[in-house]
Amino acid sequence: MAFTAKEVQTLRERTGVGMMDCKKALTEADGDMEKAIDFLRERGLAAAAKKAGRIAAEGAVVAYQDGETAVLLEVNSETDFVAKNAEFQGFAVAVAKTVAETNPADVDTLLATALSGDSRTVQENLQDKILLIGENLKIRRFFRAEGVSATYIHAGGSVGVLVRFATDADTAAAKAEFAQLGKDIAMQVAAMNPSYLDAASVPAEVLAHEKEILIAQMKEDPKMQGKPDAVLGKIVDGKLGKYYSESCLLAQPYVKDDSQTVAQYIASVAKVLSAEVSVTEFVRFAKGEGIEKRQDDFAAEVANMTK
Repeated sequence: MAFTAKEVQTLRERTGVGMMDCKKALTEADGDMEKAIDFLRERGLAAAAKKAGRIAAEGAVVAYQDGETAVLLEVNSETDFVAKNAEFQGFAVAVAKTVAETNPADVDTLLATALSGDSRTVQENLQDKILLIGENLKIRRFFRAEGVSATYIHAGGSVGVLVRFATDADTAAAKAEFAQLGKDIAMQVAAMNPSYLDAASVPAEVLAHEKEILIAQMKEDPKMQGKPDAVLGKIVDGKLGKYYSESCLLAQPYVKDDSQTVAQYIASVAKVLSAEVSVTEFVRFAKGEGIEKRQDDFAAEVANMTK
């Protein structure tokens, strides 16, 4: 009995199991939806699917580098304890290695790809880990870069950073001074969380919004009342320097020596290396950012138990 792609999607929605496993289940069940669900349950996959609705906001960010290929990956779990598990960590690194080797377009493509060193897919291995560990696990996002880059993982995976560089000297990137520079800049991004690379990278609409806020603040200041907008605009332009120094990586004070900016620090190392060196891009993942975490009401839980 034939089945359609829509039926595969329906089975996936009902069970939370991966697309390839759903196709296999429907094939084995000759297209019968209920038999396919039974097939998945018998193999323990549906049991893993029951955990799929549980919030996974912990986990870890991991980094992987092989030559000039670097990967930053976030894998989530339900508890921080599980993120320290050797099974979890080994799986996360294997997934990051898969990203480096296969360059998938997105997470769905990654899940359907064979895990590095394994004939089975990332999704199939993920289901295995869910059953073994007993928590919902999710591969949330990744970033892959080619070329000269540096990575940094903070506090066991709470924050991960990947920074891409450009240099005009092939030998510069191999020197110890450059390796230290890469680590320092990645740590800067982890600690100071800049939003943009430099002033030119700030979108026009964001800049316009900041100016509106500054002008509104100045109009509330009795000393500024009565001044024409043109004058206020010039004062605001001067105040934007503080915004850049907080929001733009290259304009930020360098955390190890705040007498200079990050851009000045990079220039000083470039001089030692006798090469042009610049940061072209950075990515910062903070574990669980943007995921709404479950809020447990302990008092209410105890009260319900006494009823």
